[in-house]
Amino acid sequence: MANKSGKDPGLETLLDLNGEVFPMESGYWTKFEARRVNPSDQIPHGIRYSLTLHDRNGHRVLGFDNAHPVKPKRLRFGARKLTWDHKHAQGKSEPYEFESADQLMEDFWASVDQILK
Repeated sequence: MANKSGKDPGLETLLDLNGEVFPMESGYWTKFEARRVNPSDQIPHGIRYSLTLHDRNGHRVLGFDNAHPVKPKRLRFGARKLTWDHKHAQGKSEPYEFESADQLMEDFWASVDQILK
């Protein structure tokens, strides 16, 4: 979460991880991609990212990214918000509420741990 100054203390850590690949147990591996972009309606936080977990065959089994828009499930009487931050898991995409780089990494590693158990 951003601190009182509005800065995200984990942002530099996330940006430093750009291009890193981490071998995991049972042949799984993770890959981090993160770079600054100009803030826009689609990417208001100004970070283009992709954090992925792959199996031993290179298939993505988990991903947190903002590479394309995702339409959330239609609410009965509510408006639909088109979002770019999302999570891919078990063949499905669902919106992800980006709070901070720290929270993104925490959520990613928690999901990785859950899959590898």
